[in-house]
Amino acid sequence: MDALAEHTQTPRPTAWPGRGRAEIIWAVAAFAVLCLAVLSFAPQLVEPDDYAYQTSIVGITQGHWLTLSTAQAYTLSQHLLNAASQGHAVVRVGPGGPIQWVQLASGRWISEKDPGYPFLAAPFQALGIIRLASLFYAALGCLGLYAGARRWLGRWGGTTAVALFCSSGAAMLFAWRDYMPTFTETSLIAAGTGALLWALLATEASVERRTWTGLLGFLAIELAVFSRYTNLVILGGVVLTVLVAWRRGRVPASALAWWLGSAVAAVAGIALFNELVYGGPLTSGYRPGEINFSLAAIGPNLRYMPGHLIEAIPMLLLGLAALALIIGRYLRLRQAPGTPTLEARRDLAVAIPLAATWLALWALYITYDWTAGPGLSTLQAVRFYVDALGPIALLGAWLPVHLARRATAAAATAAAVVVALFVLGFLSFTEMRIHPFTDMGQPAPSAHIHICHGHCHQAQPPAQRAK
Repeated sequence: MDALAEHTQTPRPTAWPGRGRAEIIWAVAAFAVLCLAVLSFAPQLVEPDDYAYQTSIVGITQGHWLTLSTAQAYTLSQHLLNAASQGHAVVRVGPGGPIQWVQLASGRWISEKDPGYPFLAAPFQALGIIRLASLFYAALGCLGLYAGARRWLGRWGGTTAVALFCSSGAAMLFAWRDYMPTFTETSLIAAGTGALLWALLATEASVERRTWTGLLGFLAIELAVFSRYTNLVILGGVVLTVLVAWRRGRVPASALAWWLGSAVAAVAGIALFNELVYGGPLTSGYRPGEINFSLAAIGPNLRYMPGHLIEAIPMLLLGLAALALIIGRYLRLRQAPGTPTLEARRDLAVAIPLAATWLALWALYITYDWTAGPGLSTLQAVRFYVDALGPIALLGAWLPVHLARRATAAAATAAAVVVALFVLGFLSFTEMRIHPFTDMGQPAPSAHIHICHGHCHQAQPPAQRAK
């Protein structure tokens, strides 16, 4: 952190006019490739989760903000089925009706999913452009990554981070799924992380500009928490980072007050929501015991998850390599006469919080019981880990940019690596899209809820029930 305030990224002399524009053009091109991959294929409702979220989103557009009576739930499910049969909805490949909804003590029904995403997606549903919802938030994520990575890494840093973010099969897959929150959460975290990185490094900017940019970053991450409560791990890591920076005099006190005030208000608001709707500040729509984390799951997850993650997010190898090289370079220079260079200290100060945020979220899900088995496909297993794509892309961008500065041949190699990641990403996307489930992980055709006057969940085997 000591290096953060010492660093003011000034533009290097350009070798030719318009070089900055070229960076933006290539970043936009990377985002366009993601959009083209996503929009080239008709969307599908793949898992039970898609149906649960679709019901919530369509319900909001019809004025049902949170809960439904039994009659309203039945009417809404019939509306969705009729729309699908008339060709006005996406291709349906699973059971109809509001599945993965639960009945409250009041007798009304509510989705067991965390409540934030339907509110983020409902405006797009109302406008008839739900296909663009994830891509809109992806654009915000790319903007944040570009600003943060360019401030940290200099020229081509922002472009490389955007390209890595857009290149993975996981990004393409979850942006393709209209009613899933995964890539929207991922993009909000990417936007927030990039904005905060810019606010911490842009020491030459005015306090007001840094404060408001950082506040926007916090708000983006807080929305991701409202969409998936486990993203609280990422918000906690961000809070710890800015506290350390403030203790070392690197963050203005006024900015810290705004940022932490926003985080406290968001967490308190979610706790109040849970209290009013579910009956307790730490309660959610999931029934007790349905979502389990345990140390016993670590071993099996370490056995099965690496293959899934490398297939869907191959850039994680760049991120790990960058982290190792940054730490190694700092330690090597520290042992040499003198002190480590400003660049080495700055890189370490940025890399450690990014890696901690990424690995803390993944460490949480390494203890998740539901993924600790051989029956899940890559599509099912990796979505709990996808929210860390933004920090991974920022960290992974360091290696190609660092190599590209050394020689023309290295720059060509770095560019080839990025292109190769896009190719691997598209192949992975295609495989997961065409073969979403293994034989053991395929949801049973009858695994859904019929609306009735009572609590009438049809149980699903653990290997089949999507969380």
